[in-house]
Amino acid sequence: MLARPEGDVAAWAEDLGLPAGEVRAALDRLSGLALIRPSSENQSGLRAVNPLLGLEALLAQQQAELAAHRQRVEASRAMVAETIAQFAQQYAPGAGSGFHFLSGVEAIREHLEILTKEVREEFLTFAPGGPQTPENMASSRPLNLRLLDRGVRMRTVYLDSIRRDAPTVAHAEWLSAHGAQVRTTPTLPNRLILIDRRTALIAADSKNTGAGAVVVDNPGTIALLHALFETVWQSARPMGASPERSPGKLTAHQAEVLRLMAQGLTDEAIAHQLGVSDRTVRRTMASLLSLLDARSRFQAGVQAVRRNYLPDAPD
Repeated sequence: MLARPEGDVAAWAEDLGLPAGEVRAALDRLSGLALIRPSSENQSGLRAVNPLLGLEALLAQQQAELAAHRQRVEASRAMVAETIAQFAQQYAPGAGSGFHFLSGVEAIREHLEILTKEVREEFLTFAPGGPQTPENMASSRPLNLRLLDRGVRMRTVYLDSIRRDAPTVAHAEWLSAHGAQVRTTPTLPNRLILIDRRTALIAADSKNTGAGAVVVDNPGTIALLHALFETVWQSARPMGASPERSPGKLTAHQAEVLRLMAQGLTDEAIAHQLGVSDRTVRRTMASLLSLLDARSRFQAGVQAVRRNYLPDAPD
């Protein structure tokens, strides 16, 4: 229209190689932007506004819209700040006491996302439950990679039972290849995440970790949890290390099954603790009875004490 002000819809459509309908739609848009006006010389015609005037007006309109948007953002920011202040006591980690309960998987995931954004140095984990699900491993990789790329030290302790699950072993090897440290141990007390020695997440129910979690930022409790992690870490076995027999001829797995049996746990409870199937526990128990030359679990316990596989009962 600037190049051929004498043209009309048909002429402009022909010059541009566009259908007349598209040209009319474009004219409607230009009119809405105040870049064209009805011609004063031709009542049925249109003319392009001088670019020096039209584009300046358009820019002024956009600046006004931007100013209004900024005003809405500032109003939203004020509302967010007011909401945070109103509910901080309820949702801040450990507000007031150093302990805060999170109910349900969604609340746990949201809080963990907040905490992981604040990690600066160290991310420690107890991961019980045995072999990990493909979904959990796939969803955790982007987070793990972000932390490792930031130079965060990651140490994770899994159960020994993952060594018999190829996908979980592959995931552990992937973590190691990207700079994390991974070890395994026969049993773990509970699911735990410890961040920068200042905040921890502990499963509220070790048998149902999705039910809820406790956020801890009480310094004394954090110190105890860190000491517990270090103790377990030192006794855990690095990935790739061959199994040790301790003491005598027992493997670590056999020794742990024997210890839990002596505590009176059922096969199902032992299986849950070790992250293995009930069938695996029964198979291990049968091998222990044979090794100890025992006909019953009670007799196996007596033989185990005699051979120093279990400590004597206190006087």
